[in-house]
Amino acid sequence: MLSIIATPIGNLDDLSRRAVRELREADVIACEDTRRTRGLLSHFEIPRPAVMVSYREQTEERAGGRLLALLREGKKIALCSDGGYPGISDPGYRLIRDAAAEGLPFQVIPGPSAVPAALLMSGLPTSSYTFKGYPPRKPGALRRFFEDEKEGPHTLVFFESPKRVHRSLAAARNALGDREAAVCVELTKKFERVFRGFLGDLAGAVATEPVRGEVTVVIAGSNPKFRRDTADPAGLDVAGGGPE
Repeated sequence: MLSIIATPIGNLDDLSRRAVRELREADVIACEDTRRTRGLLSHFEIPRPAVMVSYREQTEERAGGRLLALLREGKKIALCSDGGYPGISDPGYRLIRDAAAEGLPFQVIPGPSAVPAALLMSGLPTSSYTFKGYPPRKPGALRRFFEDEKEGPHTLVFFESPKRVHRSLAAARNALGDREAAVCVELTKKFERVFRGFLGDLAGAVATEPVRGEVTVVIAGSNPKFRRDTADPAGLDVAGGGPE
């Protein structure tokens, strides 16, 4: 059995009892960063399994073949990333797809994820949304990344580096218009911050005072009531004081 385990994105108390049990019972743990996962195991007093496999983007193909062979032998494998769900903007998709193609058993152990957390913290519509992972770095590709969503009614969610978030917000403003948005920083951590406002204000704010830490951006879909030119200016709202 392959267990796909969502691990904390910040606050370690978010790891479920079921996830702890699966990690404890695993014959093999495949993880993005073995040092980080060892810290998680130590925190919950989970003994290290006999085999720990480094499973990250650079080693997916080689490590994936080894893990599939272990699955065929009947081993219990726990797959986790540095935080959140494996396979969602993290390594894991290839192994899951290959296991499904071979009819090998696997299960998902639900848990923390920055996507729904940011969506709810944004205060924007949650009935439907589009998650797009990380934006491309090149200017032309970045512009198309947002232009493809210009007419979409769905709330847009994506991850970004703190070093590039101001550039992505400016590109989104140019492609989508001045929509309501939120920049969620260090979700579930002690210094959690959520900046809410219009794209133009947010882009200027993070360019002036750069953010630090993990960043998730949420932007309203195509609806006149969430645009600056048809809504009353809301200014910039900053909420802080994350979980202790």
